[in-house]
Amino acid sequence: MAQLQDDATKVVEDRGFRLGPLYLTLPLANVAVMFLWVGVGAFLLPRHVQLITGTNDVAALGLANSIGPLMATIANPVFGQISDRTRSRFGRRSPWILGCVAIGVLALLAQANAASVLMLGISWAGVQLIMNGYQAAITAILPDRVPDRRYGTFSALFGLGTPLATIGAAIMFMTMPQLADGGAYYVVMAVLAAAALLIVFASPDRDSTGLPRQPFHLGAFLTAFVRPLRHRDFFWAFAGRFGLMLGYMMIFTFNLFLLEDFIKIPKGEVVAKMGLLMLVGQVATFLAVILVGPLSDKVARFRLFALISGLASAVTLAIPLVMPTFEGMLVYNVLHGIAFGIFMAVDMALVTKVLPNKEEVGKDMGVLNIANAGPQIAAPAIAAFLVTAGGYTTLFLTGIAVSLIASLAVLKIRGVR
Repeated sequence: MAQLQDDATKVVEDRGFRLGPLYLTLPLANVAVMFLWVGVGAFLLPRHVQLITGTNDVAALGLANSIGPLMATIANPVFGQISDRTRSRFGRRSPWILGCVAIGVLALLAQANAASVLMLGISWAGVQLIMNGYQAAITAILPDRVPDRRYGTFSALFGLGTPLATIGAAIMFMTMPQLADGGAYYVVMAVLAAAALLIVFASPDRDSTGLPRQPFHLGAFLTAFVRPLRHRDFFWAFAGRFGLMLGYMMIFTFNLFLLEDFIKIPKGEVVAKMGLLMLVGQVATFLAVILVGPLSDKVARFRLFALISGLASAVTLAIPLVMPTFEGMLVYNVLHGIAFGIFMAVDMALVTKVLPNKEEVGKDMGVLNIANAGPQIAAPAIAAFLVTAGGYTTLFLTGIAVSLIASLAVLKIRGVR
């Protein structure tokens, strides 16, 4: 902690940026976008489907999520590369942070007023498209500005986004369940706007007008998205991140229906109990992140922690199958929360160390963000298919298999300990 405070007092760090404010503004920027994905994806979207259809319509929830994954897959690396090429006196990332949030708020407004499953799906896809541009910009800030010796600490701070956003969403819906009927959309809009303004003006980017300008060639622009995946460590980091996130999010984003239909919690109690489960799980994640992040900097073993996380995730996913009760779900959420927190603590440090080209970090981090944002957004559609095809047991067994495969991918990374 003393070292962290020492760093925060320095005016200029290795890369010429004032690092101190970034300890606060970067994690808050990530908390805001995670609040969007969690608050809307895990809480509001299933509830919105219920309000439209009048039932727990698994197929309708899958339809509402059917367009978005493609939008997210396209948007993250495209916006990342565009921001790499942006030249303005406000820097490369700031214009996209502010612009994407402004348009994203309008898209959320349209979603809040969607009256059919089709319109809900279209508006949610629009939100995912534009807000993945925001996510690409804030993700590129870490390799842009943070010195190598602080990768573990900032990876942990960045990793706090998911647990803090989930804790905030859980508390909000536990204390004000009426917001699940639509009012929470406006809370999400306000959080995004505040976080964007804070990081842009409290942690300003540097003028990029003097940076070299590369001529634009469409062919080179398109092939640039594939090129980093030819690097062995980058590819396996991508695969490991994708699998670990997917195994976690398939269960997480389907909690509402799962608790009602598999655990058999009465409908009138499910929102409050879902909030409690998410709260205890994310507190466990939070504690794991703040402990493992600085520890990984000290021992410089990011791959080891990612491997432990994948194996632990696979084991804990079996708990609801053995104990299909509320108590079983409580144990699952705590232990799986710890496993996920270990991963979140080292994830950004691990992937930053395998970037093949320091001149294209926005684009390359955008490609890697597909493995982060993609599973969060695609998980409800995949879970809907699995539940429809084989029930909730199939969902958990698939999560176990995906987590084990992700662990094997992490083992393939050679350039990081």
